[in-house]
Amino acid sequence: MKNSVKLGVNIDHVATLRQARYRGVDINSDIVVEPNVLELARLAEKGGADSITAHLREDRRHMADADLFNLRENISVPLNMEMACAEGVLEVALKVRPDYACLVPENRLEITTEGGLDVVLHRLKVSDTVAALSNIGVVCSLFIDPDFKQIEAAKEIGAPVVELHTGAYANAWGNPQKLEREFLRIKNAVEFAKSIGLTVNAGHGLNYVNVSKIVALGGFNELNIGHTIVSKALVCGLEEAVRQMKGLLK
Repeated sequence: MKNSVKLGVNIDHVATLRQARYRGVDINSDIVVEPNVLELARLAEKGGADSITAHLREDRRHMADADLFNLRENISVPLNMEMACAEGVLEVALKVRPDYACLVPENRLEITTEGGLDVVLHRLKVSDTVAALSNIGVVCSLFIDPDFKQIEAAKEIGAPVVELHTGAYANAWGNPQKLEREFLRIKNAVEFAKSIGLTVNAGHGLNYVNVSKIVALGGFNELNIGHTIVSKALVCGLEEAVRQMKGLLK
């Protein structure tokens, strides 16, 4: 019997909702600041989340430094810190010491991360960040497009894990030819990455409709999913939304 793919729940959008009302407010103050990121992370755990993902951006547009420390100290599943290869963010990561760190590109104008990290172009900077985190025991993954050159570069700089960007696949839904093309890119990338000894995760744009096709590929260690789970949580609550997604990953 095959093991289920693990589910990492990205709770960035919980912090996005909080910041819409409480941006600039000390989240550890006596003021009632809601929604509470830690409270929702714990509900995700109860629903079966295998890890919690939180992206600390350079401009702190949603997650605050304090969120990462609170999560690290108070959740019982691994913490996956998404981050750019930026000095100020790296300084926080070295203090937080998350279980995992997923290195992503960052554009101040984007709403969410769009496109994979170009490891080939930024090899030195990415390599230095991976080394700094690996030296304190953080397992590093690189969020990259399903491209052989990027996968090879990830292996060469010593990252043990790659997270394949599934956004193009998700955006192709409804266009059968394009969907099949993007699906095959992911399939080939998974096979290649595993053949050279990398652990393979995936994420971006995966939802309750399109995730099963990805799961059926096999070979994935973990899928990191956020927006669709938080959206469904508005209807049925986060714990149940996570539980339903976990059911699709079996």
